[in-house]
Amino acid sequence: MMSVRKVEPPFRIAVVGGAQASKVECDLAQDLGRQLAELRALVVCGGRGGVMKAVAQGATEAGGLVIGILPGSDPKSANPWIGIPLATGMGEARNALVVQGAEAVISVGGEWGTLSEIALASKIGLSVGTLGTPPAKGLGLPVLENPVEAARWALEQAQVFRGS
Repeated sequence: MMSVRKVEPPFRIAVVGGAQASKVECDLAQDLGRQLAELRALVVCGGRGGVMKAVAQGATEAGGLVIGILPGSDPKSANPWIGIPLATGMGEARNALVVQGAEAVISVGGEWGTLSEIALASKIGLSVGTLGTPPAKGLGLPVLENPVEAARWALEQAQVFRGS
């Protein structure tokens, strides 16, 4: 009889932030994507522009894999750095799927859509940290100093969430 070896799946980290993002936010997100890929995490994002494109580029260039949960019905609408585009046809409601598919969340900048993802993630018990300027004041979330710290924090939180 063949023995079956259990494969531990990679930790899934959602990175959320604005489709319209500053150069500073995009640089932070790109470096964060690189750090997450180097730690062998799977990156989940909204699959479009701004922070989503930057984190996907950083992760992909570092050999990682990125899932893009798209608002529309066309998988071709994903940015070119998305490895697995999932077209939902759900519009902004897809934000629930972005965080539901993760084990920890990092917010990089953002506005109302990002706030909805933070709220949904918090509601389902995920740890959420912020990198750069948070989308609102007074959220009471951990402030992560740089992409290296953010990536390590996210994996630690994902381990706790998974119960490892």
